[in-house]
Amino acid sequence: MTDGLAAGADLLDAVLRDVRRRLDGSPRERLGDWAHARRLLGFGRAPRIVPVGEAWYVGVLLIGDADLYATGEILRARTEAIRGYTAEAQRARSERAAAAARGGFADGEVLHLGATWVDLDAVRRGEASGPLALVDGIPLVTWTPAGARRPLSDYLDDQLSLR
Repeated sequence: MTDGLAAGADLLDAVLRDVRRRLDGSPRERLGDWAHARRLLGFGRAPRIVPVGEAWYVGVLLIGDADLYATGEILRARTEAIRGYTAEAQRARSERAAAAARGGFADGEVLHLGATWVDLDAVRRGEASGPLALVDGIPLVTWTPAGARRPLSDYLDDQLSLR
């Protein structure tokens, strides 16, 4: 590892340690994933989203005790009910919210579906993973769909100031 990459990797680790320290004691949100459907007495079960972990939600990142994830879809679990919809996308989102309620999330609980694991070792080697990259020894986060990058420490400071 070159000196610039080593310094950048150290800076990345220091930034993540600091943000975890600052978030300690703050509420976390749970991560969810689709459960593999099992048949029960020959009948299929309704799809479910089950809890698979928890993390602090900080903008485009979900920060766990050891892992880091890119934010996926944010849902609010709710029990299934007959509703009228004007759009198919709204119906599909409601079905995912009901699947989360069936999977063990409390009614009204916020969850993150489809969070993508960020490979911090790859970032330390100078490769991009999810929204993170190490460029010229500085950890950067891509925080907009247009691909705008900014230093990770500045981004996290801004996000935490909004809490």
